[in-house]
Amino acid sequence: MSRSVAVGLAFMFAACGGGDRQADAPAADTAAAPAAPTGSGATHDVNMVLEGTAYKFVPDQLTIRSGDQVVWHNVSGGPHNVQFFPDSIPAGAKDILNAAMANRIGDLNGELLVEPNATYTMSFANTPAGVYSYTCTPHMALGMNAKLTVQ
Repeated sequence: MSRSVAVGLAFMFAACGGGDRQADAPAADTAAAPAAPTGSGATHDVNMVLEGTAYKFVPDQLTIRSGDQVVWHNVSGGPHNVQFFPDSIPAGAKDILNAAMANRIGDLNGELLVEPNATYTMSFANTPAGVYSYTCTPHMALGMNAKLTVQ
């Protein structure tokens, strides 16, 4: 192939988007999308596990402050999720929880974590103080329940 054909093909390739986009793009094109809102407080981890024949949240009782966030981890025995019991949350919390729950599969029912090591993060910003009882929908009948206390 001649040198002029090679240069022409290289020019066409770059013009059609085949080049290094980050190096060629103006700064406005490379700006990251805004992050999802999170709590302004601490982050707490809860593991969702199968130990022997017992499905459980570890820890199964957790106390946090309004503004904190909780990250649930699908460690073993999945799929898992988080579903709050509507009759076991403080008055006025239902709409706040539903708004804070990304990818809900139902009312007060968070995303189903199928992949190992998948996480589900939820902010408890502006949530009323009180006890929030929840379960893992696929393992509710097996007693996979927990309580979260917001101060």
